[in-house]
Amino acid sequence: MRTLKTITASAFAAILISGCGGTAEILATPVENIDNTPLKVSELTEAEKHNWGHLDLVKDTIPGMSVDKAYAEIIKNKKGKKVIVAVIDSGIDIDHEDLDDVLWTNTKEKPNNGKDDDGNGYVDDIHGWNFLGDGYDEQLEFVRILAAGDTSNPDYSRALSEYDKEYQKYAGYKGNYEQIFQQIKSADDALTKHFGKKDYTKEDVNAIKTDDDTLKQAVQVAQYMFSNGMDSLADAKKEISNGLESINDRLNYNLNKTFKGRVTGDDPNDLSTTSYGNGNVKPVKKSESHGTHVAGIIAAERNNGKGANGVANNVAIMSIRTVPNGDEYDKDVALAIRYAVDNGAQIINGSFGKSYSPHSDWVRDAIAYAGKKDVLFVHAAGNDSKDVDTEPNFPDDNVNGQEVSDTYIRVGALAPKYGSGLVAGFSNYGKQNVDVFAPGAKVYSTTPENEYDTKGGTSMAAPAVAGVAALIRSYYPKLSAAQVKQILMDSGLAVKTKVVVGGNTEDVRPFADISKSSKMVNAYNALIMASKMSK
Repeated sequence: MRTLKTITASAFAAILISGCGGTAEILATPVENIDNTPLKVSELTEAEKHNWGHLDLVKDTIPGMSVDKAYAEIIKNKKGKKVIVAVIDSGIDIDHEDLDDVLWTNTKEKPNNGKDDDGNGYVDDIHGWNFLGDGYDEQLEFVRILAAGDTSNPDYSRALSEYDKEYQKYAGYKGNYEQIFQQIKSADDALTKHFGKKDYTKEDVNAIKTDDDTLKQAVQVAQYMFSNGMDSLADAKKEISNGLESINDRLNYNLNKTFKGRVTGDDPNDLSTTSYGNGNVKPVKKSESHGTHVAGIIAAERNNGKGANGVANNVAIMSIRTVPNGDEYDKDVALAIRYAVDNGAQIINGSFGKSYSPHSDWVRDAIAYAGKKDVLFVHAAGNDSKDVDTEPNFPDDNVNGQEVSDTYIRVGALAPKYGSGLVAGFSNYGKQNVDVFAPGAKVYSTTPENEYDTKGGTSMAAPAVAGVAALIRSYYPKLSAAQVKQILMDSGLAVKTKVVVGGNTEDVRPFADISKSSKMVNAYNALIMASKMSK
C-alpha cells in the first residue's frame, strides 16, 4: 500500500519533512451554481471537523457532499434495500460499536465448523475472507522485483533507481524525526516543570514572560507546533512518534530486500491456488486501523450517539483483508475482487494502490469481471501528488488507453476549505484517469477497539464515494452500476475556481483540468439525478 499510505500528520508532517426498494419522490432542485459561494474564514468547530464531509457547500461554506441535506430533504424516513459493499483493505474490527450492526454475514456458512458449507471455496468465511492469513508487514512491490534478482525484468532498472532514492530519503527522515521528537520532548518537559502540570494550555504558554533561555526555547517550540495545527505538545509527540513508527516500518520491512512477509504458503505468482488464508477478517494488531477507518466512512451506524456517522444507512460491509503494511499482491487483489463479486457485493471499495504491478492483467481481468456482473469498483487515486495520466498507479482499468470496464471509478481527495486549497496536497490527479473528487483530508472515522481518529488520504475519499453509491443503489435499485458511475460523475458540483495542484503553490490550474468530470461528488444532487434516471 505504498501510494495510499494513510497520511496522519497532514500539513504538520509535510512541514517537518520539507524542513528536514422503490423510487423516492423528489421535490427538490439540484444545486448547480456555486460561483459565488463565500469562503469559510473561521476555524471549523469540533462538530464540523468530525462531520465536514457530510456538510453542504452553500449552506455551511464547507465543501462536503451534502449528505446531511440529502437525508433531511430526500431520504427522510424512506426505506431502501440493503446494499452489500465489499471493503478490500486491511483487517476490519467487526466488533466495533459503530460497525457491529452493519456487517455482511454469509448465512450459507456455519461458523467455526471447519467446513466449506456453501461450496464457494472458502472455509468459515462468515463476514468475508482474509487473504493475508496472520501476515502483516510486507515489502514494496519494486523491492520484491529487486529481491527476485531478475535483471531482465523490464521494471528492474527503474526499481533499482527508486530503491536507492527511497532508502536514502527515509534514512534522512528517521534522523530528522528523532531530532524533532527530542526537541518537542525537551520543551514539553520544561513547560510541565514550569507549570507543575502536564495539561497546560496554549493560553498558559502564550502568557509566559521569562528571561530563562531554556524556557524561552520551550515556548518557541510550543508556539511553532500550535501554529501548525497541534493542540498540544502531547499531540505533537504522538504525531512524531507515529511518523517514526511508519518510517521504521518503511526501512525495516517495506524497503528490506531480505524480508519475507508472506505466511500463507501459496505462490503469489500462481493464480491457480485460491483457497489460502482464513476467515478471520479482524486486524492482527490495534495499529492496523486503515480498513476499520474506511468501513466507518462508508457505513458507521448513523445517529446512534456514538463517534461517527457513515454516509450510507442500508449497508452490509463485507470485509476482505488483502492489504498488508506494505504493497498488496496482485494475486490477492484479483481474487479479492472475484470473491466480492461472487458472494453478492454490489459495490467494492479499493483504498490501496502502487506504482508497480507485475500481474496487472490479473487485476484488470477481475475489474472487467466485476463490470460484467454489474458491480461498481471505487478506487482511490493515490497519495503521491502526481498526475496518474502520465505516471502509473495500479490497479487501473486501462489497456493502451482503452477502458476494460464502465463500472470503475477513481477518486481524488478534497480538503475541508473551499478555494485555491480545495484539493488535498497529497492527492493524485488526472484529466483522463481521475474521475471525481470527494472529501479525503482530515476525515474522522472508526478505528479498532471502539475508538475514533482523524486520518487523511485518497483512501478516505474513495469510501465517501462508495457510500454515496450505496445510497443510490439502495433507494434506486433498478439502476445499473454503470448508471451509478455516470450519476456520480454528472451530478457533482462543478468547481469553477483555480486550485493548487499536488501541493505545489506554483502549480495553480482550473479544477476542470485535473479530473475527468471536473466535479466533486454531491449526494443530494446524485439522488435527484438517480430519481429522474430511474423513471
